[in-house]
Amino acid sequence: MASIYSCVECGTNLNLNSTHAYPPDFYFEAGNKNSISFSTVDSTKFKFEKEDKIRPFFETLNYWGIQRKRTKIKCNSCGNLVGYIYDDGPPLTDSPGQFHMGPSQVIPRAPRFRFKSKALRITST
Repeated sequence: MASIYSCVECGTNLNLNSTHAYPPDFYFEAGNKNSISFSTVDSTKFKFEKEDKIRPFFETLNYWGIQRKRTKIKCNSCGNLVGYIYDDGPPLTDSPGQFHMGPSQVIPRAPRFRFKSKALRITST
């Protein structure tokens, strides 16, 4: 069953494909609450704005930082904020990590396009 994802503000079809959506129980460091995450999007439907926050935040239970870099995703038609891009997707390499301890911050990760559920209107076809 396919779904059509459109902007809540202007109703524009955002051309998001359900086959590129991550499962709802997939673990991400930045969380997944009240959101839908995709591995790829149609970049012609969105405007991207870099955001650089300087304040404490938690990435995992054992790691926290001062500077968070992420990118805002805005609807190209109306400018409504619909989500963010995080770099905590699956590792881009199949490397076991340093000392075979698993993937770490050093291993490049795929971008994850995280959309807020309240910013999307989802209709089934």
